[in-house]
Amino acid sequence: MRIRATVAAVSGALALSAFAVPAAQADDGRSWNPDSGFTAVQPSAGEKSKRGFVAAQAGDAKITSAVVNGGKPIVVGTKSKVTVPYTVTATDDSGIYHAGVFIWIGSSVDDEDSFGFGPNEKSMSCKAVNATTSTCKGTITLDPGFLINSDATWWRVGGGALANDGDEAERDAASKVRVQRFSKLTVNASPEPVKKGKTITVTGKLTRAHWDTGTYKGYTKQAVKLQFKQKGAKSYTTVKTVTTSSTGTLKTTVKASADGYWRYSFAGTPSTPAVSAKGDYLDVK
Repeated sequence: MRIRATVAAVSGALALSAFAVPAAQADDGRSWNPDSGFTAVQPSAGEKSKRGFVAAQAGDAKITSAVVNGGKPIVVGTKSKVTVPYTVTATDDSGIYHAGVFIWIGSSVDDEDSFGFGPNEKSMSCKAVNATTSTCKGTITLDPGFLINSDATWWRVGGGALANDGDEAERDAASKVRVQRFSKLTVNASPEPVKKGKTITVTGKLTRAHWDTGTYKGYTKQAVKLQFKQKGAKSYTTVKTVTTSSTGTLKTTVKASADGYWRYSFAGTPSTPAVSAKGDYLDVK
């Protein structure tokens, strides 16, 4: 795994750490060493081939649930890191000392071509539900500098916990969370002002984060709705559907009928969230 999550007891405290496997490089050519905010727990040469969570003591501790960002998609742009909350619930007959979460993609948690982000250490806190069960909360930060376009997909949510009696629990796939490429949409209606009944041209462009290059590029061949909201109205109505060009641009013509706002609206895809342009007001004489 390019980033491996590990549960370990260090000086009597739980360390949930993400560390890069030395000299490991994915087939896509990326080498990884993101700063997750934790002190790395470096394994010996023999330990590197073992599972991400090293169970020092078997027991009855369990991760019962783990959710990231409330189950909602995580939308990431090209520059800013995105921090999202997580909640994990664990149980053991002795009670839970601490628990945390990580997210990852790949064929298995041990595959060197897998990748993940671990928890932010200072964000972690736990609250006992009862004598045996605790719910722990914290945050995970995604850095777009470590993402490639194919990472816009479902990520598995894994978790680890340390019980009061030293038992450790692991669960590589407690749930899933989708990661998406941030989208932008523009609009311009012209000419303005315009006489009633005359033709206007409405242009725009649909772009989305291109993590491979750290830029925004046009989203091609996507159906986008052209919508109009007459002055004084509360909502938009769809006028027609326009398809983006090979560069993500939009262009169509309509007849000007009344003062109001024109916009394009994109419903989204699994890899890209929905977005609507800010309405462009057109004065009709």
